[in-house]
Amino acid sequence: MIKHADQRVGVFIDTQNMYYSARNLFNSHVSFRNIVEAAVAGRRLIRAIAYVVRTKTGEEQPFFEALVKSGIETRQKELQEFFGGAKKADWDVGIAVDAIRVADVLDVIILVSGDGDFVPLLEYLKHRGRQVEVVAFRETTSSKLVEAADSFLNLSDDPKKFLIRGGAERGRRSASDESPPTKRSKRTYL
Repeated sequence: MIKHADQRVGVFIDTQNMYYSARNLFNSHVSFRNIVEAAVAGRRLIRAIAYVVRTKTGEEQPFFEALVKSGIETRQKELQEFFGGAKKADWDVGIAVDAIRVADVLDVIILVSGDGDFVPLLEYLKHRGRQVEVVAFRETTSSKLVEAADSFLNLSDDPKKFLIRGGAERGRRSASDESPPTKRSKRTYL
């Protein structure tokens, strides 16, 4: 896939998908700033949006603020808790709607997710003449999503670039490099 410096690019980040993929595959956190930089690849970034989940405790707020400081917008949704303890905060429809809404001002739409539910979105955007790219960990990415994309960037090919391991290393990086904290983990953002 040829990439031109004048292409207008939008990046749509399924934060939860990336968080759980990195945690399950590598026991690590994601460097969202590095992912956006690699995905854009010198082209004109119009918008980068991270779809995040807000909890009642608000402990993830420093992460959200760090994303914004890195030039990544956030769309926040409250975590829903159901009877019996089930929790849900699905952003699939929101990501799809936003990508369709801004497609007219973009040449390239980059989805940072491995979720196969986005295949119809990619097909629709390609039908509208947009270049669609997917960025994710291949091991947790739907093969149909990879097939539907014009190009695929496998984050597993360069884990040192896209992942953050261990607490000592974490202290030298900004909060935008990390995944949102969970109730089980407290982080200090330096």
